[in-house]
Amino acid sequence: MRAAANIRTGTTVTILTACLLTMILGYLDKSRCIGPPFGADGRSLIFDRIKDRDVCYSDIQLLWLGRGIDQHLFPYTGGITPDGVLTGSTVEYPVLSGLLMWLGGIGAHTDAAFLLHSALLLAPFGLLTAWMLGRLAGRAALLWAASPPLLLYAFHNWELPVVATSVGAIAVMASHRWSLRTRAALAAVLLGIGFCLKLYPGLFVLPLALYVLTEGRDRNRLDVRGAAAVLGAAAATVVAINVPFALTHYDGWRASFTFQQLRTADLTSNSIWYWGLRPLMGVDLHGSDTYNHVVGIVSPLALCAGLALAVWLGWKHFERHGSYPWIGVSGAMLCAFLLLHKVHSPQYTLWLIPFLVLLRVPWSLVAAYLVADLTLGIGVFRWFDTLATRSDTGTTEFVVNLGVWGQAALLVVLFFVFVGAPLRRTERGDPLPTRPPAAVPAAAP
Repeated sequence: MRAAANIRTGTTVTILTACLLTMILGYLDKSRCIGPPFGADGRSLIFDRIKDRDVCYSDIQLLWLGRGIDQHLFPYTGGITPDGVLTGSTVEYPVLSGLLMWLGGIGAHTDAAFLLHSALLLAPFGLLTAWMLGRLAGRAALLWAASPPLLLYAFHNWELPVVATSVGAIAVMASHRWSLRTRAALAAVLLGIGFCLKLYPGLFVLPLALYVLTEGRDRNRLDVRGAAAVLGAAAATVVAINVPFALTHYDGWRASFTFQQLRTADLTSNSIWYWGLRPLMGVDLHGSDTYNHVVGIVSPLALCAGLALAVWLGWKHFERHGSYPWIGVSGAMLCAFLLLHKVHSPQYTLWLIPFLVLLRVPWSLVAAYLVADLTLGIGVFRWFDTLATRSDTGTTEFVVNLGVWGQAALLVVLFFVFVGAPLRRTERGDPLPTRPPAAVPAAAP
């Protein structure tokens, strides 16, 4: 037993060390875009010149300007213009991400300092995610800790905290310390917090509620109260976090949602709509009002259909196997979102990696997805550079298409694989629990 404990400790240390080193390399990669010299506004003068060519761009460095961060303004005190331009200190992300951005800007007077402060703020969430994945899936967590996506995207945007909340919810559900209802309510709170960071963990609340509904203490009855508690806990968390912002600066708070509603599937979207529907409609690289209108209708309808299909497939799995696969269904719903939403940013891969760790997906499929992600994550910035410099875009555009359609095909495959995939094993060699232990029947008198 002591030997097994030493092995687990060694695995944990390896995972955390690999994660730390990967994030350090990730920061050094992004720091290639920072000065000196700096302009009067604190912007690195080399940023615009090399960010795409050298693939060191980050949203963190870009948003030093234009969101009130350089002026140290508290977020959401601005608004949005009719044509979708944010004003004042309003940011396009949910309120907790806005708070993180503001915290990262405290004491910073250049985009370089803002990038460093933000990296220091975000890195603990990356390590926490690595630790939880290590406990849940053992050495498979190295896929998170030592793979290209973490290096490329750890400090590209504010993704690490939201990934930690979704993995945290799964970790809570894997614990045996509390009753199922208590664990599910705590997990729902974490998913609600995640929703207030980047929205997508909110998708996982319904599969979690269905898991509780079908895993009640009396297996001959559906646990309606338990499922309702999950939905209520998540909703109450979201309301409690958002209400102070909505009451104090309603226009700025509302503007973050309006911005996402008005955002179009343009050349920065990396979506199947831009690279598939736009050419079919004969629209140039800059899009058109008709194209944007069609995407604004078709994308949400297709997404809703994809989410509903994932939930239904999970229910059919429950009918065949007796347990609702809420983790697999959550992963499938995320695949539908990544595939069908009008915008697909490269760093979204960090959202998907934990499901590739936790679910027993063929490693060949995982490797193929990482290659497609690397192709798109590097190719799209090289394409931007050729557009800006008016160079020959043929090769770079082909590479972007390869990445977009490679990822799209793999997301379709993963959508169906996730729902039925078994879970990897925990550090103790026990499978992640799928239902509470059955009650032992009483002996006959």
